[in-house]
Formats: sequence, C-alpha cells, structure tokens
Amino acid sequence: MRIVLPKLIRILPLIALGLFFADAPLRAQLVGDPGPPPATQLDNSKAQTSALPSTEAPKGKKRLAKDFTLKGDSHWTDTNIQLQPGEHVLITANGKLRYLDAKEENGPEGVPRGFKDLLRILPFNEAGRGALIGRIGDADTAEAFLIGAQRDVVAPAVGQLAIGLNQANSDSADGSYSVHVEVYAAESGAMGSMRVVAQQVNSVPGIDSTLFAKIPRRVADKDGNPGDMVNFLILGSEAPMQRVFTTAGWVKVDADVKNTVLHGIIGSLSKESYLTMPMSQLYLFGRPQDYGWAHAEPISVVASRNHLRVWKAPFTIDGETVWVGAATHDVGFERDQRNNGITHKIDPNIDAERDYVEKTLSGTGLVTQITHFLPDNPMKEAKTATGGSFHSNGQVLILKLGENGNDISASSSSK
Repeated sequence: MRIVLPKLIRILPLIALGLFFADAPLRAQLVGDPGPPPATQLDNSKAQTSALPSTEAPKGKKRLAKDFTLKGDSHWTDTNIQLQPGEHVLITANGKLRYLDAKEENGPEGVPRGFKDLLRILPFNEAGRGALIGRIGDADTAEAFLIGAQRDVVAPAVGQLAIGLNQANSDSADGSYSVHVEVYAAESGAMGSMRVVAQQVNSVPGIDSTLFAKIPRRVADKDGNPGDMVNFLILGSEAPMQRVFTTAGWVKVDADVKNTVLHGIIGSLSKESYLTMPMSQLYLFGRPQDYGWAHAEPISVVASRNHLRVWKAPFTIDGETVWVGAATHDVGFERDQRNNGITHKIDPNIDAERDYVEKTLSGTGLVTQITHFLPDNPMKEAKTATGGSFHSNGQVLILKLGENGNDISASSSSK
C-alpha cells in the first residue's frame, strides 16, 4: 500500500481551514453540540439497539437481573452474563462522572463530543468520553455500542456481555454509574431478530482442488508484481457479503486519497473517518478489487490497520457468488523496494489476519458454515509486491453466508 505523504501533507492545511471556517451550525455541531447520533450508532455493528420509554420492557420472560457499579477509573467490566441469540438486554444507568479537564459533570450519555475527540482513541469513538458502552462477544473483535442512560440490546449471536466506560486507558474520572441489567427471553415469533451460530464443518460442496485451479494464489500490483496471498473465500450474494462486513464493524474504504480525507475528517468524527484512509489498488482476475474493507481503532489506523480486498470471481459454486479475498494487517511503515518510497509494512504472519477475519465475521450471526481448505502446492512463504516477506500454513478460510435476515439459531457443530 503506497502512502502519498506529500499530497496528504499539502491538503492538511485545507482541512484545518475547512473545519475552522465552516458555517456556524456545522461548527457548533463539531465543537459543542453532539447533534443527532450517527447512523452507525443507531444501527450498531454487533448488536441491534433501540431506545425504550422508561415504562416499556421487552415482551419475553425475564431471565435474570443484575446490578453493577462502575467507578470513574474503570474500563471494561465482565458481567458474567452469557447471552443467547435473540435475547433482549435492557440496561438502565444513572450517576455522574467528572473529568479533571471537563467544564462540568456528565451522565451516562458522556461528555458532549468536541474537536479534541479527533485526537482521542476511545473504545466507541461515535460517543462522548465517559459514556456508558457495551459489547457482546470476544473482547478482541466485538464492536462496542452505546448504552447511555437506557438501551434495549438484542443479542445477534451467543456471547458474553461486558459493560464499560468510553474512555482511554489513561483516562480517569471522579464519580460512578449505577447500572441495572435485565435479560429477557427471545420473543415468540421474533425469529427475524435471531441469527445463526456458525458451524465448523470439514468441507463445503464445491470447494475443491478444481475450484482452486481457477484462483491465482496471489494478487498483483498494476505492473504484475505478485503481492498479497489469497487467504479467504466468501460464498454468498453481494448484499449479504456487504452486510456481514458492516455488521462486524468493517468499514468500506474510499479509493481516492483527497476525497477520503475530506469526506472522513470534515464529514464526521466517527471512527470511519480514520478507517477510510487510502488503500491502493491490487489486481486479481485482471481487474482491481471490487471492495476494500478496514477494521481498526481511530488514529492508530494510520500505521496499524486490519484491511482486506475482495474480488467477485468470474464463476459461481452451485449458483452461489464467490468472493475471493486477501487480508493483511498493517503494523507500521517500511521502504518500498520498487521505488524507494514509503509503504505500509504488513505483519508477516498473515494467518493471524485470516483468523481475525474469521473471528469478526463469524461473530455476527450471519455466517452459517466455516471451514479451511489446503490447495495443491500451498503457498507457505513469499515476498509482497513491495519487497516485504510473509509466511503462512497455506490454508484458505471458507465462509458460507446466510442469504437473508431471517436465519434461525443453530447449535454449533464441529466435525
């Protein structure tokens, strides 16, 4: 991935001027007024959430209730509540926190977001510092969501509930929140809100050596230099493919550098602003990627970002669309050996990124089957198009998607 630093540096002053001289309503929203919650906050990537009136409760039978106290120096608290697909979790909170550098106290909705939030790395950057947040699932991959003073969360898949304060590891505040958690059984007839637990299987029909004879082992740059390894396949139509990535918190990457920066930084303060930094074009099946996706925390994405590219294959498997992907993890910068420029350095253990893709996507409840396939003459070690090296066990991840939102819960099965 080539980094066009001179161009980026030249346009940064324009970005600053744009933020400063923007019209008054926009400036008020960026600095003082949190404004309406962004779409990503309402349609959260790891849990379906909706605000409830204080007197309304889910219709299912109450399974349990617990109370917690979150002090201002805490971060994540494991509730030890294991959720099942479709269960409602009604969370209410009250209390006050006070940060040393804040002008006033804040409640569970957090400190109103301001310009300094561009420089903060928060677990859920779409909300203010000190907001009450939650997550369902693996701590390394589960996407955080805003709880605030009250939230009804529908668990999309099996997972452990954690609650916490939206603050950096170095942050601490005086005060505390009292949090009440109630879990309700999935409502009868509400199967549309329930999703699947992905099954680990030995094989998937159509995934064989004949198929992989049609798929190049590696992608290439525009000059034909071999680059990243093909390390995952997704079976499913375009809409479910997009949905599984967005549900898992992956963000679609803009192609143009200038449009990316202006759209991202001026347009909002969300983490998407940072994730949609430029991703260079690589080629497979004679064309550049159809989609680029990124997954990372704000700011650190400049040097460190989980990212991948996917191409629609020119063939299908039993009528299903095949998406071929190459995923790598940027861990810093290095010299591009082709032109002496600066490029991202990838983690040489690319199997870790393949496994990261599996963990993030399978946790959405939208993946029905998971398997791994070892092609003939597997690629185990090579150099990228920019001269960096990588190694692998050669296996390719295969993910089969459900085709609609009405998937019913399924028990896990390993063969």
